[in-house]
Amino acid sequence: MAKAKLEYIWLDGYKPTQSLRSKTKIENDFSGKLEDCDMWSFDGSSTEQAPGGSSDCLLKPVFICPDPERSKLGTPAYLVMCEVLNSDGTAHESNGRATIEDGDNDFWFGFEQEYFLWNLETNKPLGFPANGYPAPQGPYYCSVGAQNAFGRDIIEEHLEYCLQAGLNVEGINAEVATGQWEFQIFAKGAQEAGDQIWVARYLLERMGEKYGIGINWHCKPLGATDWNGSGMHANFSNTILRTAGNKETFDKICQAFAPVVAEHIAVYGADNHLRLTGKHETQSIDQFSYGVSDRGASIRIPIVAVKRGWKGYLEDRRPNSAADPYKVAARIIKTVKGVKI
Repeated sequence: MAKAKLEYIWLDGYKPTQSLRSKTKIENDFSGKLEDCDMWSFDGSSTEQAPGGSSDCLLKPVFICPDPERSKLGTPAYLVMCEVLNSDGTAHESNGRATIEDGDNDFWFGFEQEYFLWNLETNKPLGFPANGYPAPQGPYYCSVGAQNAFGRDIIEEHLEYCLQAGLNVEGINAEVATGQWEFQIFAKGAQEAGDQIWVARYLLERMGEKYGIGINWHCKPLGATDWNGSGMHANFSNTILRTAGNKETFDKICQAFAPVVAEHIAVYGADNHLRLTGKHETQSIDQFSYGVSDRGASIRIPIVAVKRGWKGYLEDRRPNSAADPYKVAARIIKTVKGVKI
């Protein structure tokens, strides 16, 4: 019997920011198909998801892809993203994926995931000197050269593994701050977009293990300094936006976000007040604005949508780098669905 390694991945119950967990299941003669992944269980008392006296939580497989790195060792390997269920089969309170109301996948999402590569010895971003700071921001965005781009071996290997896994990565680039990078993932369906972001995050964390480099997802790891924070901009559309054909529809949808700022910020990642200050290409956390090509707005209307005759998508720039894409998508969908066109 041929063996296969299935890495079951899930989100724990830690607050305010959940972390990735995973464990390996060995299967015989596995087909590689999601429908042939069995439900599994884990000790929820060790992940802040259950009390010790009734600790079993269930893992429901929802997305599968090859694990290119592990498969190189010889045995076929797969990454299996899972939802967490209570022992009675209902969605666990930590399960953001289950809150997405988009049964027909009408909503398409593209997430721009920023992060810092972190030197664990100096406790600073890769490229920062042990004492003090590097040259100010400016030369690092989309940079090339050893004096400006730090950690390219890591991000290139991560990109290759994501592509071999079948994740729909649309691009990568060095970001504004030293040691800061970004990858973008798009999917036609909110749940799958979230699945792919989490699997890509998982692969990056494992890449960090290999190189002895931390992955810092915090939205403002350098605190109150003149260095950019990290976001996870959410680009979204539905049939209405993709076919609107007029400015009024875009205005109406954007304006629907204004009364529910607090509800969105609540799921857009912890410590976002440190990042959403009105500086560094952000709007203030307690304000709402939108505009064409405005990267200082809460929601940016891409110029491409205007040039296509007001047909396209919107970019919510407020979600931060540590936010749960499932919860971000769920809240955006709720707001947009409440608009009467």
